[in-house]
Amino acid sequence: MMKKVLIFLFAIQLSAFSAFAQSKEEAAVAAAVETLRKALVDADKATLENIAADALDYGHSNGKVEDKAEFVRAIVSGESDFVTIDITDQKIQLSGNAAVVRHKLSGTTNNKGQAPGTVKLGVLQVWQKQKGGWKLLARQAVKI
Repeated sequence: MMKKVLIFLFAIQLSAFSAFAQSKEEAAVAAAVETLRKALVDADKATLENIAADALDYGHSNGKVEDKAEFVRAIVSGESDFVTIDITDQKIQLSGNAAVVRHKLSGTTNNKGQAPGTVKLGVLQVWQKQKGGWKLLARQAVKI
């Protein structure tokens, strides 16, 4: 009987540990999303280059798709200029070394120095754990 109780308690402890580890990874992905959000607003070249995977595939709501170099250049040059970004309704789903993030993004833009505009987007991001950190591998936005 005692053996069964010990096995049961061990299983519960193992389950609790697994749930904690998953929550920790979800928090790490959420932190990476926030780092990206801030780097987009600040046009922070070093952070954008660090957070983006080398194989980045970045899709805009108008159908334009950029690789890592094009994405970073567009943000840093002001061609794509986010003045503010607010993220809501974020959901994170983990699968091994990958994470799928969906959220709604609303913000203001000043693309190519034009008068401020507004965006309301549904965003899908794919993150991959590389060398111990989460990197943005793909992103696609749609207008909502």
